[in-house]
Amino acid sequence: MNVPLLNLQAQYVSLRDDVRDIVDKVFDSQHFVLGAHGRALESAIADYSQTKYAIGCASGSDALLLALMALDIGQGDEVITTPFTFFATGAAIARLGAKPVFVDIDPNSYNIDAAKIPSAITSHTKAILPVHLYGQCADMDPLLEISRSSGIPIIEDAAQAIGAEDRGRRAGSMGLVGTLSFYPTKNLGGAGDGGMLTTSDDTLAGRLRRLRAHGGANEYEHAEVGVNSRLDELQAAVLVVKFPHLDRWSNERAARAAVYSKLLQGSDSGFNVIPPFIRDDGRHIFHQYVIRIPRHRDRLAEHLKQNGIGTKVYYPIPLHRQQCFEYLGYKEGEFPESESAALETLALPVYPELTDEQQHYVVDSIRRFEP
Repeated sequence: MNVPLLNLQAQYVSLRDDVRDIVDKVFDSQHFVLGAHGRALESAIADYSQTKYAIGCASGSDALLLALMALDIGQGDEVITTPFTFFATGAAIARLGAKPVFVDIDPNSYNIDAAKIPSAITSHTKAILPVHLYGQCADMDPLLEISRSSGIPIIEDAAQAIGAEDRGRRAGSMGLVGTLSFYPTKNLGGAGDGGMLTTSDDTLAGRLRRLRAHGGANEYEHAEVGVNSRLDELQAAVLVVKFPHLDRWSNERAARAAVYSKLLQGSDSGFNVIPPFIRDDGRHIFHQYVIRIPRHRDRLAEHLKQNGIGTKVYYPIPLHRQQCFEYLGYKEGEFPESESAALETLALPVYPELTDEQQHYVVDSIRRFEP
């Protein structure tokens, strides 16, 4: 049996006519930048994310960059974040000349460990950037208390977590600003790159809109230097078609995750397989279903590949061990939980169209693995 890690073709089949129809309408209009579909999507995402504003941009990576720019973060500043995340999180900080300051993760959720943040704060700290990894929110209450007591704003990297919740609060609504990604593999994915920022701050929203369009109040008047990072109308149109299905898709991912966890708990394999930890005070949207194998992770991945099952490691090299961040001076062993997670985690196929038969095959294949 073939079980791909993700099956976007299966999703597209059910939406093909609607997607092609709306794309044709965009071409008929010849309005490709900052049009009606983009405005409609911004309004829908703001409501969905429990924020006053949503501002479209060209990618999730650009959303991080714009958020940092809007907070005037630059040379000599520090931003506290996690080393166990996609590269864009740290890259956006470094690109502006600021210093990424890493803090280790909680070993259960893989999200930043708030208890370790106070000791990392210095007079140069200008923001705290937690990542809601795999579709589950970081525990935000202690983070928000640190923010309130220190006056340091929070930027939420919610690229993997649109619709995820912490105690009823949506990802992207709890910090000063949140960032989203519409990369094709996301729960709400476009037909290419796309991103969005969420905020309820009037002044910040206005500045973000300017910064994404070269920093100009209009085409020819510029109070500051921004970037060219607008969500194009074709991507917005595709996302407008997909958005009404988002909650159903995320709920079906969670249902598939529950099946996996039940089957794995009953596994009689000769090695330890740990299902994902799920907070009981939040909503996990399962952008990824990530198991933990304290030993033999790579050999299990190869075994599953030989049985036609797609897997992936998110992420095999923590940011503090990346060559481009050697100048920060971090050493191996400095963030043990992040390093252990990089060696022991493995994502299994999870998407709404995944069948019970496929899931049983995946778990049966895991049981057949001999370390």
